[in-house]
Amino acid sequence: MPLRFNHMEITFALGSLTPSFCDEVDAFYSDVFGFTSSRRRMFGQESLTLRTPEDDFILLIEGKEPMVSPGFDHLGLRLDTREEVDDTLARVKHHLATDDRVELKEYADDVMDGELYHAYYVRHLLPIWFDVQHVEPAPSA
Repeated sequence: MPLRFNHMEITFALGSLTPSFCDEVDAFYSDVFGFTSSRRRMFGQESLTLRTPEDDFILLIEGKEPMVSPGFDHLGLRLDTREEVDDTLARVKHHLATDDRVELKEYADDVMDGELYHAYYVRHLLPIWFDVQHVEPAPSA
């Protein structure tokens, strides 16, 4: 049985998912990753759904106990090519130039377990990082 990512839920403090906040989240994540968004009340709470082109989603919802992530908690996103990683990184940098809330960690390519990782980490408005990467076989030594 194949197992695949379906969704992730992130809880925000009550009153956080204002129209302007949701518009900002949508503007960034739709531009960088091609997510679409929709707002609605769910379980009596405000919510925003960020949906991938493959129909997986990240649900942002208000609740009494918001998520706190002071560490390096992240969701990994694997792209098909190095160029796709570079293209999304360029869009992140475009946002970073005008919005100091964008956090970016760039890494040099690295080999682990015989695979070459081309990646960066980004965080913006959400309490988690996104590890954006392309993985390919490492060149022979």
